[in-house]
Amino acid sequence: MELAYYSDLAVRLVNSEEPHRGTDTLTSVEAVRALFGESRQAARRATDADVTRLRSVRARLRAVFEAAAGGDEVLAVDLLNALLIEFPVSPQISGHETRDDDGRPDWHMHIADYAANAGSGYAATASMGLAFHLTELGADRLGICEASPCRNAYLDTSTNRSRRYCSDRCATRANVAAYRARKRLDAERSAGAERSRRQDREPTGRTADTAQETSPALDR
Repeated sequence: MELAYYSDLAVRLVNSEEPHRGTDTLTSVEAVRALFGESRQAARRATDADVTRLRSVRARLRAVFEAAAGGDEVLAVDLLNALLIEFPVSPQISGHETRDDDGRPDWHMHIADYAANAGSGYAATASMGLAFHLTELGADRLGICEASPCRNAYLDTSTNRSRRYCSDRCATRANVAAYRARKRLDAERSAGAERSRRQDREPTGRTADTAQETSPALDR
């Protein structure tokens, strides 16, 4: 099963919008067709109505990622099951035009959809791919980028389940921001310590001066 490819369809759709940045690239039939990637035959079926269809599915898939990233895997599964019920698929053996070393078709399982429109077909395939990814690798492999304000979805394929960002670019930006924040904190602590030292010295000096000025008055 081409799990990586099919689950990537879900990521691609979710990340067509960046709500925290106010951007949305899913605005035309051409944008819908671009989501299909190499599935040119399916993409040719796209119409203006699929823009609205896929925007609705996009919000629901983002909710799956957010639930999983937030540690609520039961909610993530419930949300994904609702999509699977609404957009069913059928498994199909396919060899395409690929051949193995002996010249035989390279048979493999393929997800086939029989949806009435391109948007529903995309939703069915993306949801099934994500479902396979979740059940085989775990719900904690579905993540939301921690680099503010990105919040893109990603699939964690690291060996130690340590991924926190959608890309190397976001990881670098987050690390730089964290470094600068530490430097600012160190500078603020250093300045605070210096102020405390000055305050500790100043009262002692004033007390001594006051004592000297007060003593003659008491003698009189």
